[in-house]
Amino acid sequence: MKRLLTSLILLALLLISSFQNLSTVRGETEDKNYFIKSTVTYANPSVNTNVWNFTEDDRTISLFMNNTWQTVELVNSTFSFEKTKNDDDGNPIAVLRFLKPVLSPGKNVSFTVWYYIVSKPRTIPDINEDESGNLTGIPDDLKSQYTPKEGPWQTNNAALQELAHNLTKNEVRVLSVITKFVAWINVHIDYPKGRHENPYYPSETYTRLEGDCDDQAMLLITLCRIVGIPSYLQVGSIYLPKQPFDNASFWDGRVSIIERRIGWHGWAVVYVPPWGWLPVDLTYVRENPDDPLSSIRSGAVTGQDTIQYMNVTHTDYVASSLEARAFLTGNGFNVYVEDEMILEVNQPWLPLFPLVFLALMVVLVATSLLLYRRWVKESIKKSNSFA
Repeated sequence: MKRLLTSLILLALLLISSFQNLSTVRGETEDKNYFIKSTVTYANPSVNTNVWNFTEDDRTISLFMNNTWQTVELVNSTFSFEKTKNDDDGNPIAVLRFLKPVLSPGKNVSFTVWYYIVSKPRTIPDINEDESGNLTGIPDDLKSQYTPKEGPWQTNNAALQELAHNLTKNEVRVLSVITKFVAWINVHIDYPKGRHENPYYPSETYTRLEGDCDDQAMLLITLCRIVGIPSYLQVGSIYLPKQPFDNASFWDGRVSIIERRIGWHGWAVVYVPPWGWLPVDLTYVRENPDDPLSSIRSGAVTGQDTIQYMNVTHTDYVASSLEARAFLTGNGFNVYVEDEMILEVNQPWLPLFPLVFLALMVVLVATSLLLYRRWVKESIKKSNSFA
């Protein structure tokens, strides 16, 4: 089984039906701080006869990414780290040191990790099609890394090749090509009314004419790679204060996920000269959703309430998801995941609290002394009157 935890996080983004009702975040000028808490429980039911032999992938967690838009620190973990490294897509990960290497029937193991995130104000270049670079202006090294047929990118699919070339025709400006792809997807690919339990390959999204956030993003990425535009998938979490609780069960009840004020989302990242790498969001656009360029200018990740989690550049996470499902259902194991996102509320008065407390103590002591002296005087007067 490959990347079970990663597959479960990516599957969680499938469970969010729509982001259209989220509040718009604009005019951000200061940092926003969040905590993300994730608890995972592996369970082997007592009626089972199979033993779960933990692999390194089973014990692997993501460490998110650090860049100019965010800094993320893992501040607490139930288990210590055996090692840290980068996965095949270049994402930072850590391998936990479990107390036992196996899980016998009737046993379970849980671990919790806490992340502290500083989300910074974000800017997107002032893009327009007239100033876009051409396909010939894309560096060859980026093409060799981010346009091959690999992972879920079905660039050799005849139907997708025909679609990409029919939409592109003689257009050579990279941004114009992307807007054509986005416009076609917006018109022809519907967001599914129900939930599906595994991500679609791009050919499935094209055939079914439906797909959620990552499905549509992967279709766009495949079309871009077919015509030589470097691209990959990015996944992140979104703070949802108006959605305090959501839960779901899938894979024949073998996986249960609870989400508190958090949702998982996926979007494409494409290379557009002269601006470089730009995010393209097919299903959550904060402003002017009818304008294809808004998929870049105001997608989910342009707001500080979205935290970048990981990139999918080379690996086939659709296949990993299917393998994880077969592993759990075939062996009768259960996984429970609970994710929570917490906004750290800034309290400007908090640093002044010691001074305020000291001032209150001084007033209290002064008042007590004043009352004591008055009581002494009254006592002396009463004593003299009796004398």
